[in-house]
Amino acid sequence: MVTDIFSQPLFGVGLTLLVYALAQLLYARTRSMLLTPVAFSIIAIILLLLVFDIPYASYAKGGRYVLFMLGPSVVALALPLYKRHREIAARKRPILLGILAGVFASVASASGVAWFLGGSPAVVRSLGPKSVTTPIAIGIVEKIGGIPELTAALVVLTGCIGAICGPEFCRLIGIRSVAATGLAVGTASHGIGTARMLAVDRFGGAVAGLAIGLNGLASAILVPLLFALF
Repeated sequence: MVTDIFSQPLFGVGLTLLVYALAQLLYARTRSMLLTPVAFSIIAIILLLLVFDIPYASYAKGGRYVLFMLGPSVVALALPLYKRHREIAARKRPILLGILAGVFASVASASGVAWFLGGSPAVVRSLGPKSVTTPIAIGIVEKIGGIPELTAALVVLTGCIGAICGPEFCRLIGIRSVAATGLAVGTASHGIGTARMLAVDRFGGAVAGLAIGLNGLASAILVPLLFALF
């Protein structure tokens, strides 16, 4: 009977929504970066599946409906962007330069370090698009000859790290502009970091939402070229 419940699509949807609602409640009360809702929810769901020995395939029957909403949720990021488009347009030059710098920094800090430490060519290529949103990252890594499964895991990990400590790290190194912080978080940690940035500041979240799209476009063009050259 219990197994039948776990195999129902509503189980995956219900578990995801329940854990995320709890994560939001905890974060609202503590404001601890360690309890960032998205990162907390991912870790909590993994632990629950392991502790209760629930097959991932059973959870995924409902999880795919949550995944389906990923597209509309990314499109919804256009709303804060539209509301602040004049302020963003006034900063178009530093934003574009920041995106380009972010692409090169992302590849150099991941693939470059892996290459220096003796990583295999497949692993080095898999690290290249780690800061790009998952569908684009998978497309890039398939083109350059990496390991899509590894890239997908790294994308999620990168997003979680950015969501947990991205805004705090920017403040630590002296960045006070919410636009610059949003650009950095959105470029480095895509949608998961942008969700955190929207909770911190709506304008910074709007810039982060723009950074997701621009970083994806720039990476789709530049990352294959960089690996072809080097």
